[in-house]
Amino acid sequence: MNQGVIPGLTRNPELCVLSGIAARGRDDRLTFWSVPRHGQINNAIMKKIILGLAVSLDGFIEGPNGEYDWCFTDQDYGLSDFFKRIDTIFMGRKSYELAQTMAGENPWKGMTTYVFSKTLKELKGENVKLITGDIEKQISDLRKQPGKDIWMFGGAELLTTFVNSGWIDEYWLSVHPIILGGGKSLFQNIASRKKLKLTDHKVYETGLVSLRYQPE
Repeated sequence: MNQGVIPGLTRNPELCVLSGIAARGRDDRLTFWSVPRHGQINNAIMKKIILGLAVSLDGFIEGPNGEYDWCFTDQDYGLSDFFKRIDTIFMGRKSYELAQTMAGENPWKGMTTYVFSKTLKELKGENVKLITGDIEKQISDLRKQPGKDIWMFGGAELLTTFVNSGWIDEYWLSVHPIILGGGKSLFQNIASRKKLKLTDHKVYETGLVSLRYQPE
């Protein structure tokens, strides 16, 4: 195994490589003095929801045959620091079911995973909880809880809901120097234009470029 690789990372783009930007502390979270997108919180610090994904140069998160072998695993690319920044993971049903098939050590040990599903009734694993029904209220309640930030893990359908609803506070993309020519697009069925502001970036010697954006 290559140094710094977490078991199972090459099986899924959300897990393979994120970026090399160092983790930030609690003071970097959003402070709201009026009505934010997620509800009323006066002078309170809310958890950020961070989309963190690996993506090809032509905007795909997996290849034409569902492959992830293009993801770099030769070094950590800041993933360990990112894990220090979060304590909660959001994922959809398909991503959860895929994660259940992965072998190796659980890279999310100690974190709470929330699975969004209309059909699942039971979940396996420690610290795994189901979110269904009024998800906006539940997301708002979770963002008010003390602790670290939230990783928006995927999959594609859940990501579309979060982007269209304006629930993503930070976009953290690891752009790989490869053109896949097809596969699953990162952004699908986005309802309207979203203007973003580049807040940080890092270029690696391998050609991978780590980009971080926030909504304007």
